[in-house]
Amino acid sequence: MKATILHNPACGTSRKTLAILEEEGADLNVIDYLKTPPSRDELVRLYARASISPRDGLRAKEPLATELGLGSADDDAILDAMVAHPILINRPLVETDKGVRLCRPQDIVREIL
Repeated sequence: MKATILHNPACGTSRKTLAILEEEGADLNVIDYLKTPPSRDELVRLYARASISPRDGLRAKEPLATELGLGSADDDAILDAMVAHPILINRPLVETDKGVRLCRPQDIVREIL
């Protein structure tokens, strides 16, 4: 099975999710999204496949989210902020043929394996 993970190696949940994918023998495409951020269109596509809103995909506890006033922002403003500042993208996002999940907690990845 092929799987793509938007990964932040500094994030424990992201590392644990990656470990689950490796244990399951997934053919992995690991994207360090801070170095290679997804486009706005890609985020829209991933969130649609995951059945979540951009707000659900926002790393709201990131101080920058507060600084930018994203608590009351609409989805377009949130997406624009995520593209400009990828640290605002909550992770890890995993995509397989079975769907996309924001894997918090990491065991959620098993739903799409």
